[in-house]
This record gives sequence, structure tokens and C-alpha cells, in this order.
Amino acid sequence: MTSVYAVSDIHGHPEKLQASLHAAGLTDADGNWSGADARLWFLGDFFDRGPDGIGVLRFVRKLIEQAPDDAIRVLLGNHEILALGMHKFGDTFVPHEGITTRSFERSWVLNGGQDRDQELLTDDDVEWLLDRPMLGLDAGHLLMHSDTAEYVEWGDTIDQINAAASADLHSDDIVVWWEVWRRMTSRYAFRGPGGSRVASILLQHLGGHRIVHGHSIIADQLGIDPANLTEPLTYADGLVLGIDGGAFDGGPCLVVELEQL
Repeated sequence: MTSVYAVSDIHGHPEKLQASLHAAGLTDADGNWSGADARLWFLGDFFDRGPDGIGVLRFVRKLIEQAPDDAIRVLLGNHEILALGMHKFGDTFVPHEGITTRSFERSWVLNGGQDRDQELLTDDDVEWLLDRPMLGLDAGHLLMHSDTAEYVEWGDTIDQINAAASADLHSDDIVVWWEVWRRMTSRYAFRGPGGSRVASILLQHLGGHRIVHGHSIIADQLGIDPANLTEPLTYADGLVLGIDGGAFDGGPCLVVELEQL
């Protein structure tokens, strides 16, 4: 049986990613793929907050070339949308009602954007990222970056959502792009008294028995220092697994093996 792993929110820390993948037996001491028939999902946020987001991207793309076809799969996170939006639109004003100025550049700066990532991002990188999906389904797990139900604004099935989101990102409309960014920054849909119901409805519509997400740091939910975190968090009556260890904030880069459901 194929072992399935997930990791998220590396945020410019390739050395943490490399160490965690090696510890999980997915890469060798030189950082080359050694996962045999294992499957690895990246749930987004290669960029921002940490110093070398482009290094994360380069490393992941190298692993994809080394691994068997479809052994490594990448989903888009909100910081991919932000980095791509910054690259495409820069300081262009985003039209909206109200007087507050907003642009991808302003949000990029506020959210830890790194000049080096933008300088080294190639056209090939951009094209490759734009073709990554938003959602995946594997081993009974519904995989996504953000802990939000807003994905369903794009459609009723995983295929519909991925296709509609891709169409948005292949447009040149800054308002459309901004809406993608807004949706992807929402969070906490599965927390609180009604969280398990939201998760259950989402799973019924899109498939799977458990949601796996990044985006929201587990330590914040637990009220602990990220440096003290050692494992992912199952919550919402067991329907949701959070795997963002807070790598940029002193926490671990969690490479999580998913049980077959």
C-alpha cells in the first residue's frame, strides 16, 4: 500500500523542509528523492516570511523531476497567489468601493514578501505555479491549503473548483485575482462549536473522510509556543487535521504521514 504524506507552509525555509523530508525517509542525505512508491503532497505557501521561498520552489521542482510521475503533488496556497499577484500586478490599484488603497504590492509587503523571491522568479516558474490545483483527494483525505469553506464558491466538485480557479488565475483581471487572494486568506471555518458541521458538509460535497489543511498555525490554536509543537492537530470531532507547524515562527516543518481512511 502506498504511503501518503503531506507538508505545508514552508515559508522560505528550505533547510527545515529538507531535514523533515530526510527524517521521514522521503529524501536521502543529499536531498534527493528516496521515497520509493510513497506519495507526497505540498499544501502551499512556499513563499514569504522566510528568507528563501525561491529556494523552496527550486528544491520541490527538483524532487518532482526525480520522483516517479505523480508521486509529488503541489497545491496552491494563498502566498503563491500573493507572490504571483505581486509579480503580475505590482502596485496597481485594485478597484473597489471605499477610500483605502489596496494593491498586491501592499499586501505582499504586509505579509512578509521577500524581494529576492520576486527577483529570481522566472516565467517558467510562473507558468508552472499557475497550473497547480487548489484541492486534492488521496487516501480518504480532502487536501487543501486554507481552512476555509470558500473553495465551494468556485464549484460543486474538486474538478470544477480546480478548473474555475485555474481560469481565474489565467485571466488578466486584477479584480478577479484579488477575489482569489481574498478567498484563500480566509480561515478558521472548522473551529468552534459549528466547525465539525462545516467540515462534515464540505466532505459530503467534495469527498473524503477527513480534511487536511495548512494556513493556520497549530500552536496558535493550542495557545503554545510553535517551538514546542511536535505533531499535527486533529480537531472538529476528528474530521480535520491541521499540519501548519509555524516553520517561519520557530516551529517545525511537519511532514505528516496520513492514515488510510
